Amino acid sequence: MSDMDPESFYDELAEGEWERLDRDPVTRMEFASTTAYLARDLPDPGRDRSGTDDPASSHVLDAGGAAGRYAVWLAERGHDVTLVDLSATQVELARENAAERGLADRVAAERGDVRALPFADDTFDAVCCLGGPLSHVVDADERAGAMAELRRVARTGAPVFVSVIGRLAVLRDIIKFNLDGSHGLLGPIAESGDYTADLVTEHGDGEGWAECHFFRAAEFEAELERAGFKVEQLVGLEGVATRMKHELSGTDEEVIEDVRDVVRTLREDPVVADVSEHILAVCRN
Repeated sequence: MSDMDPESFYDELAEGEWERLDRDPVTRMEFASTTAYLARDLPDPGRDRSGTDDPASSHVLDAGGAAGRYAVWLAERGHDVTLVDLSATQVELARENAAERGLADRVAAERGDVRALPFADDTFDAVCCLGGPLSHVVDADERAGAMAELRRVARTGAPVFVSVIGRLAVLRDIIKFNLDGSHGLLGPIAESGDYTADLVTEHGDGEGWAECHFFRAAEFEAELERAGFKVEQLVGLEGVATRMKHELSGTDEEVIEDVRDVVRTLREDPVVADVSEHILAVCRN
């Protein structure tokens, strides 16, 4: 059986998480949708939290930032970024990816756990936890603690961006691609959202991805609100293009742009958020 511990999984994945967000038209939509909301709501890079001119850039936390795809995007736009990730391999790749682009002075990367962030209260002008790191915190109490940590290190009024993996998209994924080997997972995941090594051993084909909790949109919003966040928007990042990677790969760019337009048009619809592969919450501390 494959190692489903998230730290080990992402150590082994290496550059795969960096490559994932530019692998096909649908993963590029996830990235483009996410960065559209970052660009809209992040503080100006050259202003401090009071809004007065300041030579220092805004300081953004990229929690669970893996190989640094979002950290690089943020640094290219003038933000100072601190990236933390459980995986030592991902942290080293984040440093390399920043250095290769001349951004080593703007991106600091270190090992860290979103459940116990190694920073003082009110440290960051904005906080990001993107691509699903919170989904890898399966235990509900630990996940509540992780959300509290994201809030603790964000300054009052700071924007906080969190994306997780959607439950309905995962169920569709099993039905579409791996029904023969994993049909026994459908009922348990539908009921609890939890995907664990024990579950895969009992009901699946013995081969698993990293352990996860897959979210319904309303559940995600409720957990964030219990942590004290004001949830301003839920967004279906891939929206109606969810699980259409194979179908859209190799398609004419004009056709793909039409799909992108529809994804942009519908991504804030609550139903679309619930069926999307990744659900983004745009919050305020």
